[in-house]
Amino acid sequence: MTANANNGKSDRSLFLIHLLTAVGAPLALLALIAGANGDLAQMFFWLLVSLFVDGIDGPLARHYDLAKRLPRWSGVILDLVIDYATYVFLPAFALYQSGVLPEWMALAGGCLIVFTGAIYFADGDMKTKTGGFSGFPGVWNMVIAVIIGLQVPVAVSVVLIVGCSILTFVPLEFVHPVRTKMWRPLTLVVLAIWTTGLWISFANDFIISGAVYGVITATSLYLLCVGGVQQLVIWRHENG
Repeated sequence: MTANANNGKSDRSLFLIHLLTAVGAPLALLALIAGANGDLAQMFFWLLVSLFVDGIDGPLARHYDLAKRLPRWSGVILDLVIDYATYVFLPAFALYQSGVLPEWMALAGGCLIVFTGAIYFADGDMKTKTGGFSGFPGVWNMVIAVIIGLQVPVAVSVVLIVGCSILTFVPLEFVHPVRTKMWRPLTLVVLAIWTTGLWISFANDFIISGAVYGVITATSLYLLCVGGVQQLVIWRHENG
């Protein structure tokens, strides 16, 4: 009986992991307030913090098997709600606020982002066997950060937004930096370099050297394309 009581107490303490996930909600509010005040650097700082939280709460939840031990509370739903706000809705808002596109284009692009993101987040088959995602996984926080951080030309921005929206529904694989095991150390290093480069851009009001511009571009291309390359490597290995 004591053992059962201890088990119950231990399970209840695991609710702290759900609370960690829920921290993403106030972080989203802080990001929204910063963006509404025109401080995009601070906005993406809070979105970066929420990205870090999202990177650690999932592994903890899976390690302690929260779905089975705390069945009343759905970590999956909680995570999706917060991810939609921080990965999709707020980046669309940032695009509109940034001025990198004419107002009507920014509004149209934002509507496309939140629409396709909503459809994708309802996809029960979004995750792949390798730990990645099938189709562009709605990480608009990363795409919009690059568009703003590099002050990407209008035509290229439109191609990126429309292209990623289309890729949402294409069975092309995209990596999850933590869950995808293949080349994971390299991917995490690239992600760290990408984050640093973008932070330099935002901290300096988007005035950066050619070297920083090149680093952000190269690391962005790696993160965008590495999943498809891995998918091709695995396919070729399985088919001789």
